Order: sequence, then C-alpha cells, then structure tokens
Amino acid sequence: MKINATAVIGTGFIGAVHIEAIRRTGNYVKGVLSGSEKSTLQATAKYKIKTAYSSIDEICSDKDVSVVHVTSPNALHVEQVEKLIAAKKHVVCEKPLALTAAEGAHLLKLATEAGITHALCFNTRFYPMVHEAQSRFHNKEIGELRYIHAQYHQDWLALDTDWNWRLESEKAGGLRAVADIGSHLLDQLNFITGEEIESVFADLHTLIKVRNRPMGEVQTFTSSSNADRKEVPMSSDDAAGLVLRFRNGARATISISQISFGSKNAIKWEISGTKASLSFDSEEPESLIMGNRGSGNEIIRKDPSLLSSSAAGITFYPGGHVEGFGETFRGLFETVYNHIENPTAEIKFPTFADGVQSLELTDAIAESSKTATWVKLK
Repeated sequence: MKINATAVIGTGFIGAVHIEAIRRTGNYVKGVLSGSEKSTLQATAKYKIKTAYSSIDEICSDKDVSVVHVTSPNALHVEQVEKLIAAKKHVVCEKPLALTAAEGAHLLKLATEAGITHALCFNTRFYPMVHEAQSRFHNKEIGELRYIHAQYHQDWLALDTDWNWRLESEKAGGLRAVADIGSHLLDQLNFITGEEIESVFADLHTLIKVRNRPMGEVQTFTSSSNADRKEVPMSSDDAAGLVLRFRNGARATISISQISFGSKNAIKWEISGTKASLSFDSEEPESLIMGNRGSGNEIIRKDPSLLSSSAAGITFYPGGHVEGFGETFRGLFETVYNHIENPTAEIKFPTFADGVQSLELTDAIAESSKTATWVKLK
C-alpha cells in the first residue's frame, strides 16, 4: 500500500518530534490536531502544515491520510485509537498504549481484526548500538544472561515548581515515572535479551508531596515563570526501584527517576553474562562497551561498515557523524512505513502486542508497590 499522507494528533514536545521525523522519512504530514483550536492553528503555522483538523472524526474521514500518529495525553489513547482503527487508518501510538493491560488488549484485538499496521513508539530500541547489543547478545558473545543493572534518570521534574500534564493522574494514569520513562527502559532490555520476566518487586516513591502548579499550560521539558500558582497534592511516582527475576534465573535491579539533578535523559545499563558484559549510555549513544575480565574492555563505535546488519540497517550516517534521539524516531518510522508498503515483510518494530506486554508489567509493578510483595507475571 502506498502511503499518501500522515496526520499527527498532539502538538506538544513529542508531537513536534514526530512531525520532524516523519518528514525526514520523505513522507508528507498533511495535518495536525491538538487539544484546542488555538494550539492546532499555532502548530500548523509553526511547522508549515496545510490542514488544521477540528476533530478526530475529520481525520478519520480524510481519504488522503493513510497513517496517523497519536501523541496525545495517555488517557485519550483508547478512544482515539478505536476511532482510527474503525476508519482503517494505520496507527503509530505513543506509549503507553492505554492505561491498563485490559484496555491495551482490547485495542490489539481491534487492530488485528481490522488488518491495519499498528506500532507503538518504543523508539529507544532504535539506537544503532542497542541493535548491535541485541545482535551480540543473541550471538552469545557474552554467554548466558546472569544480571542486569540499569537506570533511566531525568531531572526535569526535580523541583516542586516543575509541572506538566504527566503529573495529572486523570490524564497520565496512576503511574508516572515508571509508565513515562521506565517503560522505555524495560522494553529496551526485553528487546536486547528476549528473556521473560517471571516476577517483580517494586518500591515506588512520591518524594515531592506537594507541587506548585502554574495556572497556565507548561510544555514538556520546559519551566514556567508564572507567579500565579496553586498547591497540588501529589500521588504519582517521582522515582522507583525495581528488582526483576527472569525465568532463566537471572536477576535485574533497576532505578527510575525524574528527580535526579544533572541527568537530562540518561538511559544506562550493564548486561552481564557468563563470559562478558555489554554496557550503554543513551547520552553517549555512539558507543557500546564490551566488558572483559582477562583482556582490556572493548569500545565499539557506531560505524555501519563494522556493525551487524541489523544495526547498520538503522544507521543513517557514516562513522564519526553523530546520531542521537531524533534518529531513533526516524529509524522506527521508516521501519513501520516499509511494512505498510510491503505488508508481507517481517515485522521489525514494536506493535500493540508489545504495548500490552508493557502494560502487564507496569500493572504488576503497581500491584507490587501497593502490596509490598513479589508479583508474578502471567
């Protein structure tokens, strides 16, 4: 199927990232829909987009639009994706797919029955060195999995004056740091190792008990100087500590935080096997480190001529030409669009099924923290 045009729902920080990445794939963004007429018109002017949609129904009835990217607040995903599936639009949805695993399973069923291409935006899989880690892991270069130590830390919500819609449970859901960024880390580790999690123990923390909310809207990764504020009690997780047991007997300890000063968007992990280890830092995305005991550690640099075919396939520039966050979206979208145009091709991107699996894990994490017990995955 030829892709005629795309549309984007949501024009905040991540919506803008989608618009840029779609254009870098060579595809056309025909229109956008935001939370208000004002913000929709502002986005069309800023990004030089033709159509300002007034409703999702207008997108659904637009025969030019083949693919719709959903980047709206979490609580809106189910209703919006349901309508898009009914209109037979291919869907790329930001995570989380829904607020619960049951809702996610419902969307997966609808999408499968409709025969559309459905993708979930776990873009951090698409760092070339993450693909390289997956290739080396499955080639047994580090042996069998023993232990993982990992973190995803940010600092953009570290002050009590920091605010974003993700702090509002009616928009974001009950979990925040775990659902917002922890889900990316957990998906990345699952993508690399393929090892099934048997059970989880979680300790979630609300460390800023009261926040001072500005009266106006605040975009993601920005701050507000608005002096007109009101105090709002908080209940969502600022940070979390997780312990995972894998079915093969391996273990993992994971730290998730949006209040760690100095960490802007830091995914870091070390995957230890029976022969060696692999480690990665998303703020230094051009490198993968192979840790050895009897010889020096090896720093593997991003160079498509030296990488596995999987990693080289999502590398856009030669070695020494730095690629980062933006390219992960481009790599994901190109892979999704290729499948839309060649539906018999192998699926090499996260789908709604991965979204359901992620929600099952976050549901278990929430239950574990609430009950202070180990929770088994189904």
